[in-house]
Amino acid sequence: MKLNELRDNPGAIKTKKRVARGPGSGKGKTAGRGIKGQKSRSGVAISAYEGGQMPLYQRLPKRGFNKPNRKRFAVVNLGLIERFIGEGKLDAANAITEDTLVASGLVRRKLDGVRVLAKGDISSKVTLQVSGASKSAVEAVEKAGGSVEIIAPAPKNEVAVAE
Repeated sequence: MKLNELRDNPGAIKTKKRVARGPGSGKGKTAGRGIKGQKSRSGVAISAYEGGQMPLYQRLPKRGFNKPNRKRFAVVNLGLIERFIGEGKLDAANAITEDTLVASGLVRRKLDGVRVLAKGDISSKVTLQVSGASKSAVEAVEKAGGSVEIIAPAPKNEVAVAE
């Protein structure tokens, strides 16, 4: 095989439709847009217009609310923490912080903090330092002889206003 013999797979490259290139092209004159009218002109976007009828997106009721400053937590289950301790990826002797959870690969990123939920069982005596935990998760850790310490999440880097 030589460099000049390299080709893409058949059908991998689709040729662009060249319009308004004469009557022989099949897309000459009006370029497939029909005759006259708003849609034959360039720069027109009539999205969701239904000919004067109230559009569907306006007929349906509005529901819900998205809080703009909501907190998003990375979720960790107790069963996964126990499994990572068993595999030696987490050390139960030291305090397990959000950074150690990220370093072990249990959590991809901290987001606005890490929240522990009670899914699964934990038998190791651990000290967890996280941004949040459910009541049942705290009870399960304390039942195993450990403790859960709730720490305030670090504030986002805010721009200081010079006065």
